[in-house]
Amino acid sequence: MEPEYPVEYYQFFIKFNEGDFYTCHDLLEDMWMEDKGNLFLKGLLQMTVARYHYSYGNVKGTRLMMKVGHEYLQNYLPKYWGLDLEIVIKYIECCLSIIPDDIDKVSYQELNRLPELPELYLYLEDD
Repeated sequence: MEPEYPVEYYQFFIKFNEGDFYTCHDLLEDMWMEDKGNLFLKGLLQMTVARYHYSYGNVKGTRLMMKVGHEYLQNYLPKYWGLDLEIVIKYIECCLSIIPDDIDKVSYQELNRLPELPELYLYLEDD
């Protein structure tokens, strides 16, 4: 029998793969507010917030949120709630290697100065 997850978790995968990181934040936050001790959800939340920050030039916020998300997800390796976290951790590490250390913020008009972050497509696996 396959595990049942909150409907927001399934919606998170759809929205993440569409690049709608703002909605991902809302979905994950709704779940996390019900279980604030769940650092898995908080780690995913931080990663999606980081992607959202990057989309409007908040580079410092992106770096900080990616680092925190990386830290929170460590205890859930290698797989949790049907998600291969080794892939997610490698993705976060790749992003951290690309995000400029010498820039804190750029204006919307200067977003093209920032290196593009890789795409990640998330999917549920059988446990």
